[in-house]
Amino acid sequence: MNAATAAASAPGGSGTLLPLPPAREIPSTFLSSVKSWWAAGEKESAASEERLLRYEAPLSAIKSSTHLTTLPFPQTAALLPLCVLRLYRLEWRRARDRYQLQNNTQRAQAISQHPLHHLDVASPDAPAPAVLLHGYGAGLGFFCLNFPALAQWAGLRGSSVYALDWLGMGRSARVPFRVRAKRDDIAGRVYEAESFFVESLEQWREQMGLEKMTLVGHSLGGYLSVVYALRYPQRVSKLVLLSPAGVPRDPNNTMPAREVSEEQMSGGEGAEPASASRVESIREEQQEVKRKESRSQKLFTYLWEEGWSPFQVVRSTVFWGPMLVGKYSSRRFSALGEEQSREMHEYFMNISLAKGSGEYCISHLLAPGAHARMPLVDRVAELKIPVTFVYGEHDWMDPDGGVAAIDNMRAAGNKQGRMYVIPHAGHHVYLDNAKAINKLLMKELDQLRQ
Repeated sequence: MNAATAAASAPGGSGTLLPLPPAREIPSTFLSSVKSWWAAGEKESAASEERLLRYEAPLSAIKSSTHLTTLPFPQTAALLPLCVLRLYRLEWRRARDRYQLQNNTQRAQAISQHPLHHLDVASPDAPAPAVLLHGYGAGLGFFCLNFPALAQWAGLRGSSVYALDWLGMGRSARVPFRVRAKRDDIAGRVYEAESFFVESLEQWREQMGLEKMTLVGHSLGGYLSVVYALRYPQRVSKLVLLSPAGVPRDPNNTMPAREVSEEQMSGGEGAEPASASRVESIREEQQEVKRKESRSQKLFTYLWEEGWSPFQVVRSTVFWGPMLVGKYSSRRFSALGEEQSREMHEYFMNISLAKGSGEYCISHLLAPGAHARMPLVDRVAELKIPVTFVYGEHDWMDPDGGVAAIDNMRAAGNKQGRMYVIPHAGHHVYLDNAKAINKLLMKELDQLRQ
């Protein structure tokens, strides 16, 4: 983005965003659910994603002649000094890159090419970029509250930030997911399922020409970030794991999924070092929730082991699907405000109703309740890079797993592990307390540059 583009995009300039229709109301009746189901698809998925990327009242748009798309430039980045914009030529752009996907048994022959969806704030010749990797069944749009701050950071530091949709999730290609290993071959199942994701990430890295990356992964994205770093240690500078899945060894240490309430989210304090008393208070709250588990958990366990995914259940209800997603959205995104709650719902609904693919990894990687079949706590000792664990004050991922992982790293000679607790946040720490997470991410990324 040069000075002319910046001037055109300022108020009164010629650069304007193409209008988008407002997001629909979250369906609460069968008729509204049918209407949402009928409208769902790739076009609506793209529009719902763009609504999220226009958050924070963007001032400009960038047009891609190659892909014929109009995309926003965040307000915070658009207000950077023109000299910085000239020097780093920041661009928001969304692209579908082609990459060669190796099959999940690591044979040499490539089986196909598929598009991997990503968004980036890119600066030429920048240091190792940060790559944001979402969790299970989500997409890069979930980081909408983090992009403006990271875009500004990238401009001021001359660095780059990417956000990526995992293969088979978000708006990336929905290719068939298959694991050939038998059910009792746990190691084989885990390796094949992990390869589906980490090998496509490696192919994307090669296509983008990135030497090294700092991986910022949430939940399953955190788990897969560790796996990638173990398999390709020379390509990772640092790991920032936001409420990572699959860390602890004991399956009883992982609690049923729960959402943080609006009252719990009130306030905006920054990240706190994870003291022993802080970790213990989180564990006590988790134990209380577990005592209230219902018998329906047995049915959930059965379906999980049979390879069903939550999104498969939603899709199987057909017209009722949007209303089922709406029940989750109304609870999960309510604290974001009415308008953005609708926007998040529409985005999540569209990617949830898309063809099943990468979501089927879940029963191969994790046992019921998100306990890893091959826990990361037993694998992280091989890492020789900085690793930061981040948990929400009301998280349902066990923070003791992070403590044990850091201890194992230290015992192996890696003293670069640290851990933080985010106040007023649950599992989705980057949404629940975006201000604290943005501040922490910039601190972590800056430490890498020192």
